[in-house]
Amino acid sequence: MRQLKISKQVTNRDTPSLDKYLTEIGKVKLITAEEEVELAQRIKQGDNDALEALCKANLRFVVSVAKQYQGQGLSLPDLISEGNLGLIKA
Repeated sequence: MRQLKISKQVTNRDTPSLDKYLTEIGKVKLITAEEEVELAQRIKQGDNDALEALCKANLRFVVSVAKQYQGQGLSLPDLISEGNLGLIKA
């Protein structure tokens, strides 16, 4: 399994849509580990709002991982899109 390097590197915002997306996900409040556990428990009980909150809270992580796969055939927006789909399925 490939080891991920989490960095605070600035993302190249090539397109206006990517720039807007990154700006919008930057506005989403980060959650604590305790909040993540609470959301997971609520999701198990069928709370769709908790599912949405947990997904939104992890969108920046998807971007961080997607940046590590740049230059391997897919554009950054495509990698982010695929990562978001994986996040939703998880």
